[in-house]
Amino acid sequence: MRVFIIEDEAPAQRRLQKMLLEIKPDCQIIGVADSIETAIELFRSNTQVDLAFMDIELADGQSFEIFNQTQVSVPVVFTTAYDAFALRAFAVNSIDYLLKPIRPEDLQRALHKWEGLHQSNLAITPDIQAIVEAMKPQNKTYKSRFLVRLGEKYVSLVTEQIAYFTTDEKLVMAITTDNKKYPIDFSLDELEDMLDPARFFRINRQFLGQISAIQSIHNYFNGKLKLILQPPTPPDKEVVVSRERATIFKNWLDQ
Repeated sequence: MRVFIIEDEAPAQRRLQKMLLEIKPDCQIIGVADSIETAIELFRSNTQVDLAFMDIELADGQSFEIFNQTQVSVPVVFTTAYDAFALRAFAVNSIDYLLKPIRPEDLQRALHKWEGLHQSNLAITPDIQAIVEAMKPQNKTYKSRFLVRLGEKYVSLVTEQIAYFTTDEKLVMAITTDNKKYPIDFSLDELEDMLDPARFFRINRQFLGQISAIQSIHNYFNGKLKLILQPPTPPDKEVVVSRERATIFKNWLDQ
């Protein structure tokens, strides 16, 4: 299997290459690009490729511009940090998508899907217009309150009261601004799709936080960020933004 990788962050690029070779030792990385310009050159100069992994946000713009400037007949797996709503379009209009930071099991799923299509001689070329449309701001109504059951009583929580959501073993808990905990009958993935993305950010796999709950932000090792939330999290639960999502997080704060 011959592969292109379009990724502008060197650590993410190296990590993807390492995982690819661990899962498929016979995989050949025949081209790597870190910008729209170098990716266009790559596609124009080498057509003997089976699969391309393509990050959406590159240093010089969104990778969709590549499709406007050159023909891409290669199946594409997008790597992205976009919300769950837009991800549905990636799943339908490309081979697959990988949510950053990429997990080995997700990469294996995408490769398995590609192998099935390849063996059946089925080709999928990305419908870029459909993906771009899905990424545009939607006239969507976001959840404003949650009805929570506490024993024999019900409590209505408005989203302004919720500082952050976190996983506690197998439960998802809403932590309010006055430091009370309420069980929520939704996963963090589902909550991410329900809540206003201008106010709530998926910090990592354990935390979904409201912007007003972020008390301070600190540089952490290897390009990560460490957040201090209010109310405070337990001492054994550090709130860390991965290197791959750090830039996205900063852009979210700066919008």
